[in-house]
Amino acid sequence: MLFVKMMHGIGNYLKWKVSILMKIRIAGYAKLAKLWEKNREQAIKYHTNYFSQKYNNNNSIELVGVYIDITGNRETKKRPEMIRLLSDCLDKKIDQIAIQTKGYLAANTRELCYLIKFLFDLDPPIHLLSYDVDYHIDTLQNEDHQREELHRMANNYCNLNTSDYSRWKREVKEAILDSREREKHNG
Repeated sequence: MLFVKMMHGIGNYLKWKVSILMKIRIAGYAKLAKLWEKNREQAIKYHTNYFSQKYNNNNSIELVGVYIDITGNRETKKRPEMIRLLSDCLDKKIDQIAIQTKGYLAANTRELCYLIKFLFDLDPPIHLLSYDVDYHIDTLQNEDHQREELHRMANNYCNLNTSDYSRWKREVKEAILDSREREKHNG
């Protein structure tokens, strides 16, 4: 019995040690309105700097990229940078997505709930972090059980129309595959 307790203690120590050595791989994302197209370079520079300043000097976080869509498209499947971000999530390159506000993640309740379900159902799940003053979300720290509550909300919403969610998921996966094919051909 003592040996089992000792081995359990060593296992917990190793898990702790690995968690210290591994950096959280975070991606910044912003969905901006089409009107920003006129100031595209300025908007991209602002958001890239925002996330770089926030994470570049943090030893426990690796900023893997900043993904910025400037589009009037409300649908996830029609936002190229979101599709690239989801592709990287599927490839296990990202642990957490950071956004300034939840409005930067999705254009409406349907897209938000479908996206949350999609991200949280991945193995491992992708966490969310928002800096929205009124609605701060951090599913990695998970104070107040935000991850479970958001997942429950998203599941309940998706269960209202499972065929619509299935179609959304299929279309997003097709957009990811199309994006990967284009990337292969473009080098």
